[in-house]
Amino acid sequence: MQKLLITFGLGIAAIGVLYPYLKNLGLGQLPGDIVLRSENSTFYFPIVSCILVSLVVSVIFNLLSK
Repeated sequence: MQKLLITFGLGIAAIGVLYPYLKNLGLGQLPGDIVLRSENSTFYFPIVSCILVSLVVSVIFNLLSK
C-alpha cells in the first residue's frame, strides 16, 4: 500500500511539473466537454476528458497489477 501511495504522489508531482507541456495536448477541449458562458462567469465541466483519463488510468493499473 505504501508503494502505491508513493507512486501515486510521484505521478501527481510529475503531472504538476509537466503541466505546461501537457495542456498543449488539447485534453480538456474535447468534443462533449461542457462549457457554459455568460456575461460574468464561465462554467466548465470536462466530462469527456474525465472519462478518457479514467479509462487510461484503469488500463494502466490493470496492466501493472498482473
